[in-house]
Amino acid sequence: MIKLFKVKEKQRELAESANGKPPVKKQSAGELRLQKDITELNLPKTCSISFPNGKDELMNFEVTIRPDEGYYLGGTFLFSFQISPIYPHEAPKVKCKTKVYHPNIDLEGNVCLNILREDWKPVLNINTIIYGLYHLFTEPNHEDPLNHDAAAVLRDNPKMFESNVRRAMAGGYVGQTFFPRCI
Repeated sequence: MIKLFKVKEKQRELAESANGKPPVKKQSAGELRLQKDITELNLPKTCSISFPNGKDELMNFEVTIRPDEGYYLGGTFLFSFQISPIYPHEAPKVKCKTKVYHPNIDLEGNVCLNILREDWKPVLNINTIIYGLYHLFTEPNHEDPLNHDAAAVLRDNPKMFESNVRRAMAGGYVGQTFFPRCI
């Protein structure tokens, strides 16, 4: 019986090579789920998605967020998403590619968002993550920081924090750190 399956497989491979087409790569469950998530995206008008490696490379993409309110109004922030083949059982890896003065994003681009860590559940999707990232810009959280200096300024002196954000977004120094322009 096993040999019969091997013969069938060999026949299929020969038929595909006779067509002159390469064998079709089977999609992983993670790719299928991601395809569904992307098809069902309902992004706010301030967010967009792009595929720098082409639409065939779904597992790596970028999201641009342009907040329309709050401290980061007028800024443009780029995030890279890397999706695991076992998605949605593992949260996507998300990095901020724009250097930003923010309590929940460190200078290396790591993002502190609970649904990307301990609160991730397979029922969550890409849309939920993008809304979570957008929310970080409209309401930064000083209680769970990655950038402790920015969090302390936000907590103790919101006006100074706003001034620091504006200076960083315009392309300038905050303390010893230079931030490229992102307005």
